[in-house]
Amino acid sequence: MEEQSLLVAALLGILEGLTEFIPVSSTGHLLLAGHFLGFESTGRSFEVLIQLGAIMAILTVYSARLWHLAVTLPKHRETQRFVAGVLIAFLPAAVIGALAHDFIKTVLFETPMVICVMLIIGGFVLLWVDRRHVEPKYNHVAEFPLSVCFKIGFIQCLAMIPGTSRSGATIVGALLMGADKRSAAEFSFFLAMPTMVGAFSYDLFKNRSILTMDDFWIIGAGFVTAFIAGVIVVRYLLDFVAKRGYTPFAIWRLVVGTVGLVALLVFG
Repeated sequence: MEEQSLLVAALLGILEGLTEFIPVSSTGHLLLAGHFLGFESTGRSFEVLIQLGAIMAILTVYSARLWHLAVTLPKHRETQRFVAGVLIAFLPAAVIGALAHDFIKTVLFETPMVICVMLIIGGFVLLWVDRRHVEPKYNHVAEFPLSVCFKIGFIQCLAMIPGTSRSGATIVGALLMGADKRSAAEFSFFLAMPTMVGAFSYDLFKNRSILTMDDFWIIGAGFVTAFIAGVIVVRYLLDFVAKRGYTPFAIWRLVVGTVGLVALLVFG
């Protein structure tokens, strides 16, 4: 195992933590950065497994709120409905993700051109949704009906195409269903927990026979830096979105997608 590989893994972990919860596609950024840096993980597991660091960031920042949900779950109907909504939203990704896992990892993860195109398309979609002037129906995640949660869960499945963005898909879905900008981002946080833990567990199970101890050191380096960067983003993202909306992220997507597309056409 080379020190350079650990350094690249740590840098990619920072990139993961900074981009996982904003609608710019963390996986797309990781795959593009890895492509141009010449970094290729065993079974493409690094890009999935270091997401657990970002999940730990949510669990850390939201620990008090999660504890409150756990304590009130047996007796409060509002808590029961909210938890049920998150689990219902998770179901489509669980089923489709398991069925399409091999195609996603062996085809879509290996096609940087698709990632760039999806970054650009998603940027325009995010611009359009952010600039719509519609009175929101829901101003808090606990208000989402179960049917709305299920629809958001289906829209999240679009993020299986790298470059789309899991958080971006759920945020756009929530906004189209009538959520305000802050609650859309927060629901994306909560939905990330079962979705990313499920992806982590399934990918680790599928690749358990090919991962080596060197791979785990590299994954560990990315995990730690993803956690640190993720804590920073989770702490400040909701306030940023409430004040400035999603246009800055849309512009970032358009810039990265365009630059990546040009680089691929010029350098391959």
